[in-house]
Amino acid sequence: MAKIITSSKPEQGSVSRRDFFRVAATYGMSSTMLAATALGSFTLPQLAQAAEGNAKRRYKKEAKHVLKFGASGFNENNLLIERAGCIDFLNDIEERTDGEIRVEFIGDNQICGQLNCVKKTQQGIVDMFTASTQNSAGGAPYLNVLDYAYMFPTRASQYHFLYHPDSQKLLRDPLRKKHGLQFLFSHCELRGLQMGLGWKDKPLITSIEQLRGTKNRVTGTQLGRIAMQLLELNPVPIAWSETLDGLKQGLIDGAETWAGAVGYANMSPVVSQSVDLRFFCGTEATMMSASMFDSFSGDLQDAVMESSYLTQVKIQAAQEAALVNTVGASTPSLPGTLFHKHGVRMASLSDEERAKAERICAPEFNPEPWTQWRERLDKWSGGQDTYGSIHKIAREIPRDMLAENVAPRRWWKG
Repeated sequence: MAKIITSSKPEQGSVSRRDFFRVAATYGMSSTMLAATALGSFTLPQLAQAAEGNAKRRYKKEAKHVLKFGASGFNENNLLIERAGCIDFLNDIEERTDGEIRVEFIGDNQICGQLNCVKKTQQGIVDMFTASTQNSAGGAPYLNVLDYAYMFPTRASQYHFLYHPDSQKLLRDPLRKKHGLQFLFSHCELRGLQMGLGWKDKPLITSIEQLRGTKNRVTGTQLGRIAMQLLELNPVPIAWSETLDGLKQGLIDGAETWAGAVGYANMSPVVSQSVDLRFFCGTEATMMSASMFDSFSGDLQDAVMESSYLTQVKIQAAQEAALVNTVGASTPSLPGTLFHKHGVRMASLSDEERAKAERICAPEFNPEPWTQWRERLDKWSGGQDTYGSIHKIAREIPRDMLAENVAPRRWWKG
């Protein structure tokens, strides 16, 4: 393997993207990302040396399975802002299987993006992917099962469901059967409205009435549109890649997404208020082709599940910390966070205001607009009451439980 030529004098500051990709071209993207993640801060020679060591270790034996991982827009930098777990899984599965499974990470939208990673996995172009379940719902409509309005009251309830044995029959098995996807793990946030610069000098949003009549970007989720229409938020489908310009130029008032996404996508400079509406799921999930998973031996399938479990546990802790310490999704935002640096105000609605929104749009209180999709999802699930069942599981834990305190469970073991 050819060595990259670098100066013998240590460089100061961060390594440019151009130099990072030079190292990646020599030693591989996965080896270079593992190096960058482990080092934290580094010079170019340090990065090259660590990447070379990783490459030697990872390629010391021939892998039985090489997985192409389409990680949409993620890279070694923004995975420290939104902790989606991609590198954690890559590192653990390769170590756990002693290199029998090797994962080649392809991020920065180089092979697939938020809207088409799911389709490219189904087509066999990539073997696994990370993208939001809401954007992926266009290619795998059963993922809408996560998006009933106000089904999850807190982030803790989301993690509780993902660890719950019944998530197997309510989410994972139907997704596998209908769309050929093995759901592995996910980050958890709840969606709100991220208001553009047109709201910079307006009063802090404290009520849902202030939001009525605004025009807001919507993702690929069909159920999310129902909630937005009921709340009079005028959903406008805009590609994720075009959302930043839309907010900057005032073409839209806001975007329905979550605080961590604002941070990782470099949208903080064009967002003025982050409205904590929590009206449906924000889940950046990693999934694998079910046929690829089925091609593994039993031992390797067990390894994938154990690595997925460990990654889910890591996400749970790291994401909660990153929201406060990196993104700044707290009141007040901590100094040095992205929200503090760019003047993004947290509009933390009261429980009473969110309850008003819930009574307007949740299936529990306004069932008729959801009937068609609810019947469709129930049928796809094999006749289960998807909304009622998940809604009940989400309320098994105290409403004030912190997300980091949810007890992890190996969901596939029952």
